[in-house]
Amino acid sequence: MKGTYLGEFEELVLLTVALLEGDAYGINVKLEVEQRTDRKINLSVIHSTLYRLEKKAYLNSALGEATKIRGGKRKRYFSITPYGVRSLKEAKSLRDGIWNSIPTYVLQR
Repeated sequence: MKGTYLGEFEELVLLTVALLEGDAYGINVKLEVEQRTDRKINLSVIHSTLYRLEKKAYLNSALGEATKIRGGKRKRYFSITPYGVRSLKEAKSLRDGIWNSIPTYVLQR
């Protein structure tokens, strides 16, 4: 997994972008992560994580159309890159390998 390390929160955000398929912009990602993790998350933390993942080439982004509802502002939509997908698969494989190696009796405690 060398070079594809994801922190826990980065992994959650990346998974959420993949889940939202084309509708992944800041507030949508925030709401989905909050709902699924039962955590309160600051929108600025979501934005900084999205931009960091984009800088690492896990995500791409593009501006959508301006709308009156947003006062003429455009939303930035994020999408997962093939590298991001590969990184998620590697993280899952690593975790599954560790989980599968834990003796059954330990998990029955």
